[in-house]
Amino acid sequence: MRSDVIKKGLEKAPHRSLLKALGYVDQELERPMIGVVNSFNEIVPGHMHLNEITAAVKAGVRMAGGTPVEFPCIAVCDGIAMNHSGMKYSLASRELIADSIEVMAQAHQFDGLVLVTACDKIVPGMLMAAARLDIPAIVISGGPMLAGRFQGRDLSLSNVFEAVGAVRAGRMTEEELAALEEEACPGCGSCAGMFTANSMNCLTEAIGMALPGNGTIPAVSAARRRLAKLTGMRVVELVRQDLRPSAILTAEAFENALAVDMALGCSTNTVLHLPAIAREAGVEISLDKINEISERTPNLCRLSPMGPYFMQDLHEAGGIPAVMAQLARKNLLHLNIPTVSGQTVGELIRDRQVSRPEVIRDIENPHSPTGGIAILRGNLAPDGAVVKKAGVAPEMMVHRGPARVFDSEEEAVQAILGGRINRGDVIVIRYEGPRGGPGMREMLTPTAAVAGMGLDREVALLTDGRFSGATRGASIGHISPEAAEGGPLAVIRDGDMIVIDIPQHRLDVELSEEEIRARLAQWIPPVPRVTRGYLSRYARQVSSASRGAGVN
Repeated sequence: MRSDVIKKGLEKAPHRSLLKALGYVDQELERPMIGVVNSFNEIVPGHMHLNEITAAVKAGVRMAGGTPVEFPCIAVCDGIAMNHSGMKYSLASRELIADSIEVMAQAHQFDGLVLVTACDKIVPGMLMAAARLDIPAIVISGGPMLAGRFQGRDLSLSNVFEAVGAVRAGRMTEEELAALEEEACPGCGSCAGMFTANSMNCLTEAIGMALPGNGTIPAVSAARRRLAKLTGMRVVELVRQDLRPSAILTAEAFENALAVDMALGCSTNTVLHLPAIAREAGVEISLDKINEISERTPNLCRLSPMGPYFMQDLHEAGGIPAVMAQLARKNLLHLNIPTVSGQTVGELIRDRQVSRPEVIRDIENPHSPTGGIAILRGNLAPDGAVVKKAGVAPEMMVHRGPARVFDSEEEAVQAILGGRINRGDVIVIRYEGPRGGPGMREMLTPTAAVAGMGLDREVALLTDGRFSGATRGASIGHISPEAAEGGPLAVIRDGDMIVIDIPQHRLDVELSEEEIRARLAQWIPPVPRVTRGYLSRYARQVSSASRGAGVN
């Protein structure tokens, strides 16, 4: 066993002495030592119950003959970090999570890992660590939050963000907003729509690194606790079989995950996270590959914020195995590849049925014949940009309008809520990329304000930053190269005509190449916004959004 280097032999008597100081007995030290990474804290609703989930995992490890060793991991709540300087740390925390797990696993030579996670950047950070370490590992999520109820309808956090814009536009009273905020988030779990956290937990299941149900079993259910026990039991078998992430995180597995991504209509943040995880596994995912898979994969689900359904509905409809079974009918998946369950993908999804066809459409009757995400290119985004086209109104799939340029999210939000945006405008928010932000802030506030004011069918938003999985509308992010690196976005001016053509995968500004080059020749790079601490180091090392915004 890998852990023998800290347990076995005469020269390891001091190590055993320290382990016995922790209360371990010889019988425990003879078993596989399983690191259990617990991302619990008291500020993130998706993580507030993870001590329970972790306890169930540890019980499963012991039942299977292993010794669980718990250690912690940080987690940022994107909702609470939204629309202030704290959001600069969200994406950047992904690298810290991966690095800290690497440090703990290597320093203490665990035989295997259980990664107890829930929310946005924690899931990919943990998967990056698993791929990098390549020791037997398995993921268990805390599960999605139940939808809230307000005035007879289901809702979630995105409705509260949009309600702020509705109040500003006179479409809702402040009293109604106050009542709404009491009901939207009823308890623990990752926010109830197909936002980034639930997208990544579903894709972890699809890629083969978690047991069936990981993405959809509600956080409050006993089934979630049972799944945690089964996960703890399973990791001991993974160690005994020496089944490592390198055998699971193959190019074919990432193609499966991307197909499920397109079928579900996942968050655009998956276009950052899947390539970053793949790179750790020695697999390259290009933006062109993402477009290729999107073009051949039907969109089967419209969950909040794109539609009226929530994660609990997806679970009732059959969950990720049912979605994958639909895709398999059109030969859109690799079936003969392994998963942490010990079964192949094909074995896992065999005979899985859809029980609510209004939630998971039949493959012959999709919402759209192509996937939920599109990659755009053009003279405004030479290296690519990303849009969640499943959330774009039909009348905004092709749009031409004048640029309204802002050099920060805060400036844009003031203009939107101040009523200074006109119908037809294209809001440009720049210097919010991985390096320029720094940290590539997720911007739900401006997109939700536009939607709440009823402008999402008439106004587009462009940025070198990110948009939340809870965003809907013609919101195009990840524009690369980013403005801070001298991308064309840096020289757009108010009034320049922007042309968006999502069906043709185009994003252009009506300027000649000569004019763009002339403006860039006069452009002066901005002074770095952060000059000390972690973000300063991150800004110096981070790669382009087109490459997953990983740290080089």
